[in-house]
Amino acid sequence: MDLLLIAGLWLDASAWDAVVPELEKRGHHAIPVTLPGQGDGRDTATLDDQIEAVLAAVDAAERPFVVGHSAAATLAWLAGDRRPDRVHGLALIGGFPSAPGEAYADFFPTADGAMPFPGWEPFDGPDSADLDEAGRAAIAERALAVPEGVAKGTVHYLDDRRYAVPVVLVCPEFSPEQAKEWLEAGELPELARAHHLEYADIDSGHWPMFTKPAELAGLLAAVAHP
Repeated sequence: MDLLLIAGLWLDASAWDAVVPELEKRGHHAIPVTLPGQGDGRDTATLDDQIEAVLAAVDAAERPFVVGHSAAATLAWLAGDRRPDRVHGLALIGGFPSAPGEAYADFFPTADGAMPFPGWEPFDGPDSADLDEAGRAAIAERALAVPEGVAKGTVHYLDDRRYAVPVVLVCPEFSPEQAKEWLEAGELPELARAHHLEYADIDSGHWPMFTKPAELAGLLAAVAHP
């Protein structure tokens, strides 16, 4: 099985460097996906460009299982929407699919056509509790501004068969119990309609690929059923 790994905002494919060898040890072929505008120098990339890159990776993969981190949970969900017959499953790490008509990730101010990393203040608390100063500095140094056309792109879904694609919500800085409460409160409308939704807990902050790469790989290997 091919595990397609999609990093969240401000990160390029190298975010998975410590996870890939751990997945390979466990018998999976791990493929970090390079997103237009996040690692290829395309500062005018759009959300549609990123969707196309994910779909190209899905089409080229053998029995793809798609992993989306943070905001890229929506990209993973869109892969299930556009390719419901090819995607074998989804894992969403610390993020939830946007509702139809919402902006992809219009979370922070933009400047000069891009949304730069806002610094650590917005992520104080459980998000960054397991990052020391060196870890924070390393992430901030590699952070890439997200093109405005990506962050403010509108999310559209096309195929209700996406709800039949098995999905695992990986809970890092929040617990499965919290996620279930949000779902029952109507805050996660796309996941509320999923036919096969499971939860997996990992004791980490928002970026387990940096702080708990072996544990994350073990969890992904366990949920990516053949």
